[in-house]
Parts: sequence; C-alpha cells; structure tokens
Amino acid sequence: MRRLLPEPATDLSVADLVEELRPWEDPPAERPHVAMNFALTLDGHSAIGGVSREIGSARDTEMLVGLRTRVDAVMIGAGTMRAERYGRVIRDPDRRAARETLGLEPDPLMVVVSGRLDLPWDAPLFTEGFGKVVVFTAATAEPPPTETPLEIVRHPAGVDLDAALEHLRHQHGVRALMCEGGALLHGSLHAIEAVDEIFITHAPKIAGDERPGLIEGLGPFVRSLEMLWLIFEPATGELFARYRPET
Repeated sequence: MRRLLPEPATDLSVADLVEELRPWEDPPAERPHVAMNFALTLDGHSAIGGVSREIGSARDTEMLVGLRTRVDAVMIGAGTMRAERYGRVIRDPDRRAARETLGLEPDPLMVVVSGRLDLPWDAPLFTEGFGKVVVFTAATAEPPPTETPLEIVRHPAGVDLDAALEHLRHQHGVRALMCEGGALLHGSLHAIEAVDEIFITHAPKIAGDERPGLIEGLGPFVRSLEMLWLIFEPATGELFARYRPET
C-alpha cells in the first residue's frame, strides 16, 4: 500500500496505518469518540445486492478488522444486522490478545440500534456466546434467550442516540466507538453532530441503481471535512481515505 497524503510513503501495511490510531486516549466527556467506516462505490452506493461486502476487497476487510481492533465498541443498525448477520467481530485470537495489551477488552462491545427489535436472533452474534451485545430499542417486546450476554435499553419514544452514546460512555466505559452502518444510522449520528472521524474505502466499481447510499434521512446538510490520509492499494485500485469534520 502507498500513502499519497499527507507524506508519501510506500510498502505500508494495514497494521502500520492503524498503529497510530488511539481514539480511546482523549474521548469527549459525555460520549465516546465516534468514527464511521464504510466502503463506497464510485457512484456513491454503500451496498450491492443489499450487502456491503460485495463492494470492497480482501484488503478492505483487513482494514475493517484493523479498525475494529482500535475501538471499545462497534455500532450497527438493525438493517445492517439483518443483511450482514454479524458474528464475532474479532475472530483472530492474536488480535484479541493485542487489544488486551492496549488496555482494551478482547472483544469489542457490540451495539445494535433497532427501533422495533426485529433482529435475526439466530445470527452468530447472538448464538456464539462471545463478548456482549447492547441493543437500544423503542420496542416493549422481550427478545428470545441468547447465548451471548444481552442488555436491552429501551427508549419508548424512539431511540435517542444522544442518550444512547451517554449510556455507553458512562455505563460501559466506552471511550471509542466505530459505526459500520447503515445509512440511516450514519445520518442520525451526523444530525446530532456526534461524528469525529470517517474512514471510507473508495472502490473502483459502479453499482448503477443499487441503494442505499452513504447517508439517508439527514435532509439539507453541509459539513466540511479535512482529509487526514489517503492510501492507494495498487493491487485492487482502492483508495482508503480518513477524514475528520472541520470545526
């Protein structure tokens, strides 16, 4: 991999890139440091055939896993959970051990936002028994029994993301969180100005009429971003960009 910006460099690995990321060191007082990560086609789609894995390459997956090793928690929306059917997010025991040397839990806390609690309860995330899952919901229904420890946090008037982030910060000690989608959840986090960092894999693909795009439900909104790095993968033609909102 080659770094194009800010300082050109060659023969970089994903491990080299993520090593500098320590978002847990200086989080906001009332919520975690929030990063977003997603892959995007040239024409702006974040899914092909309903799933994101059809966009990026194995290198993109490596970057995704590398970013997961640098946060306390991973957040997804219900639609992403239904489409991707998550399991254990850090499967490599060496990576879990490396997290512990940094003072992180071996398994990131998994956070799911589901207004109606309509989740695939037979997915590996709930059946494998690793780590812990927190679900924020407006539903009153009870979930089925799960092998993985599960906490349900109810917001009867609709999931309040400000309150959810505060709960994660103070009740679970989450200092750094990565949101992996979907587009509505991304939009909602931008709407409350709770996005501190954005990682995008720009894939050399066109998806035509596929939906969704990067962000939904935000309405008219403009926020300038500063590029922190731009990395080129010659083998796949992908560009890995890191941004932060300008203040």
